[in-house]
Amino acid sequence: MTAQPGNLMPTSEMSVANQTPPLTGHDVSDDPALRGWLGDASGEVRQLGLLAGSARAQEWGRLANEHPPILRTHDRYGERIDEVEFHPAWHELIAVAVDNGLHASPWVAGRPGAHLARAAKFFVWSQVEAGHGCPISMTYAVVPALRHAPALAAEWEPLLAARAYDFGLRPYKEKRGVLAGMAMTERQGGSDVRANTTRAVPLGGGGSGIGGIGSSGMYALTGHKWFNSAPMCDMFLVLAQAPGGLSCFLLPRVLPDGTRNAMRIMRLKDKLGNRSNASAEVEYDGAIAYLVGEEGRGVRTIIEMVNMTRLDCVLGSAAGMRYGVTQAVHHARHRMVFGKVLIEQSLMRNVLADLVLESEAATAVAMRLAHATDAAVAGDGAESLFRRVALAAAKYWVCKRAPGHAAESLECLGGNGYVEESQMPRLYRESPLNGIWEGSGNVAALDVMRALTRQPEALEAYYAEVAAAGDSRIDDALERVRKALASATEADARRLAEEMAVALQASLLVRHAPSAVSDAFCASRLSGDGGRAYGTLPPGLDLDAIISRAAIGG
Repeated sequence: MTAQPGNLMPTSEMSVANQTPPLTGHDVSDDPALRGWLGDASGEVRQLGLLAGSARAQEWGRLANEHPPILRTHDRYGERIDEVEFHPAWHELIAVAVDNGLHASPWVAGRPGAHLARAAKFFVWSQVEAGHGCPISMTYAVVPALRHAPALAAEWEPLLAARAYDFGLRPYKEKRGVLAGMAMTERQGGSDVRANTTRAVPLGGGGSGIGGIGSSGMYALTGHKWFNSAPMCDMFLVLAQAPGGLSCFLLPRVLPDGTRNAMRIMRLKDKLGNRSNASAEVEYDGAIAYLVGEEGRGVRTIIEMVNMTRLDCVLGSAAGMRYGVTQAVHHARHRMVFGKVLIEQSLMRNVLADLVLESEAATAVAMRLAHATDAAVAGDGAESLFRRVALAAAKYWVCKRAPGHAAESLECLGGNGYVEESQMPRLYRESPLNGIWEGSGNVAALDVMRALTRQPEALEAYYAEVAAAGDSRIDDALERVRKALASATEADARRLAEEMAVALQASLLVRHAPSAVSDAFCASRLSGDGGRAYGTLPPGLDLDAIISRAAIGG
C-alpha cells in the first residue's frame, strides 16, 4: 500500500528502530556486589533471581500497582466486614516471597547464615515490586519482639515462619501460615508515640485467651491508629496506654471463636507510591489484645521489631538503586544518540559509573548488616554492638540517597523514563518511603547519637570494623568522624550519620569490591574530588570496569 499525500503511513508498515528492548529473561541475582556474600545460598538466590527477571514476574509487579487494593467495609447486607481486596498479581508476589522464606523463616531455619540468605533474596525479589515487601518485612521482624511473651510466641511463631501463604480472615489456628503487621502512630503524635492516647484496659474474670492462654494478659483496646501497615494481616503489634504506661500488645484480626476483632478500617491511605500495598487508618472499639512484654515497656519491646524492619528499609533502598542503574545501563547500551551508542558518550558514562558506585556501596552495607544480624542472633556481642550503630547510620544515609539515585536513573532514559510504561516513575515514587518508614531522617540520625551515648562500646565496634580496611583513605575518614564526634550536638546528627555511613561503605568496598570501584568511591566520596551531582566523577578512573558491573541481559 502506498501512503496517500497528507496521510500517515499505516502503523503496520512503519519500522521504528533505536528503541531499547525490555530487560527481561535475565537473572536479577547476577550482581557482582551481591554474589560475594552468598556462600552456600547462591543456588537458591539464583533460582529466585531467574524468576525475578522473567516477564511473568515483572507483569505481576505492574498489575499489582495498576490495580491497587480496595477496602470493603460492609457486605451486601450491611454487615461490617472490614476486608481489603487485592489483584491476583499481589497474591502471586506474596506467595513467591513466602515460599522462598523472605518472611520469618530464618528464625526457625537453624542454619548459619539464614538471615543473610534471606536478606539476599529480599534484595533480589524487591526489584520486581516493592510494595508487597511491607507485610513480608513485618512478619520477619515481629518474631524477636513477640519472644518477650513466650507463651504467645509459642503459639504464633510456627505459623509466622511457615512457608505457606494462606490469605483470608479466619482464626489463626485454622490457617497454614499467617502474616503480621504493625500499628504505632496516631494523629496527634506521629513519631512521638509516647503521645498516644489509645487505651488498654485489663480484662479479668476468666474468658478464653488465644490458643488456651489465660486471660491474665488480655486487654480491651479503644482508640485509633493513623497508620496501620498492611491491615489485611492476621495479627498486629500495637502500642497503647495501659495502667502501667505505654505498652505493646498482640492484636489478632480474628478471635478464636471466629468473630472478627473490633478493629475498624476507616479508610486506606492514598499514597504517593507503594500503591500495591494497603496502609490504613483504623479505630479500635474494645478490640481484644494480649500484652507482649511488661506494662510500661512498650517502646523497648516493639523496638525489637523496628530494628529488624530498619534492615529491610536499607535492603529495599539498595534494591531500588540496583534496579534503577541496571535499567539505565541497559537503555544506554541500546540507544543511539548523535551517531553513537549512548553508553559510549563520555558524560553519560560518568553518570552511569557514579550511579553504579552508589548502588554497590548500598548493597555492600546492607549485606554486611545482614551478616551482623546472623552473628548477633547467635550471641556475638561485638557484632551486636556494631549492628546497633551501623544500622541506624545506614538507615539514615542509604535511604536518604535513594530518591536522588532514582531520579538520575530515570533521567538516563530521557522522556521514555518519565512514561509509566518504563516502570521508572514507579521506582521514583517508591524511593522516598524507606527514608520515612521506621523513623524518618531526623529520627534515624538522632538514634545514631543515642546509640553512641548509651553504648559507647558500640563506637569502638564501629571503629574496628571500618579500620579493618587498612587503608590510609579510610583512616583519614575515621579521623574526621572522631573530630565530628568530639563536638557533636543534636544539630550535627545528620552530618555525623552521613560521615559514619560513608566511611563504612568505603571500607567495605575496599575489602570486597574491585579496586576500580573502591578507588572511584573513595576519590568521589571521601576526598572531595567529585562534584555534588551524579556524573561528576574525577578523571583518571576506570569507568568501563565500573559500568560493566551493572550490565546484565542482552
